[in-house]
Amino acid sequence: MISSTRLQRIAEIVMVLGIVALCQPWNMLLHRYGLTITIVGLLTFMFTGWFGKPAGRKPAEDAVFDVSDHHDGRVPEMQQAESKSGGRP
Repeated sequence: MISSTRLQRIAEIVMVLGIVALCQPWNMLLHRYGLTITIVGLLTFMFTGWFGKPAGRKPAEDAVFDVSDHHDGRVPEMQQAESKSGGRP
């Protein structure tokens, strides 16, 4: 089975080749299907990004950037001090 990182690289190359095929003036067949080649590469790149798992990384570590203010059920020291003093600094 092919890895998603290799498939993404292949999809990038297909997109570039599709743009080259679209812009070249010598071969009408390549010019005609240049946009189709580019779209196939783009869709392959998008689907491997959505469904593929990067090799060597755990998806839970890199999948989400957590900006919440809770930390695994622990209350930070500043919030503990405020709750003990009734909200007064």
